[in-house]
Amino acid sequence: MNYPRSNRYDTHLVRQKIMGPNPIKLVEELLLNHQIPQGALVMDLGSGQGLTSVFLVKEYGFRVFAADLWSDPTDNKRFFEAMSLTPEQIMPLKADAENLPFAAETFDAVVCTDSYNYFGRDPAYLGKLLPVIKHGGFLYIAVPGMKKDCHDLIPPELLLSWTPEQLDYLHDAVYWKNLISQTEGIENLSVYEMESNEEVWDDWLACDNEYAEGDRKSMEAGGGRYLNFVAIVLQRK
Repeated sequence: MNYPRSNRYDTHLVRQKIMGPNPIKLVEELLLNHQIPQGALVMDLGSGQGLTSVFLVKEYGFRVFAADLWSDPTDNKRFFEAMSLTPEQIMPLKADAENLPFAAETFDAVVCTDSYNYFGRDPAYLGKLLPVIKHGGFLYIAVPGMKKDCHDLIPPELLLSWTPEQLDYLHDAVYWKNLISQTEGIENLSVYEMESNEEVWDDWLACDNEYAEGDRKSMEAGGGRYLNFVAIVLQRK
């Protein structure tokens, strides 16, 4: 697909900030025809170094809490200031996805890119997250996945870069739909394979990053044909 919003961003900046396959391109596809209102208060859950959070503010006009456990919120604050954003527009926060410090019904929406697979495989997790979203609010998720789960017979190409334990974080759309459907209080659930795959991987593999270098082994051997990204969109009742 085309990425008119993402392609406006400096390639050097993107490569400096991303921590995996290009997340702003994933967000751009994820939010095609989105239903989040202009000016909405949005949590960017697992925001990393804040690039997706900046993207949500600048491209969609949301007010954003950039919530991440592993990134330094002071560093992210400096980055946001360098991008000419104010605390009224965007606020960095060190937060554990398992113990979010927000009151019930705080957010109009939650957006989670390339991180939900780390904590959301717990069937009980969504029931903990939903309360911070307003009734009628939305959750937009993009996760790395598999075209079809193959954990019983893992292709050797994938094992060039990842262990079976690491690959257990990746699942197909059927897995995610079955898991999410177990949670009460949701409606309008949509789970589907995204178009973004080769493009976002190419952006990541071009980075001068030890983790990107490690991932190249599998991708150069053809491992990408087993992988995809899965979009999950739901609304709280």
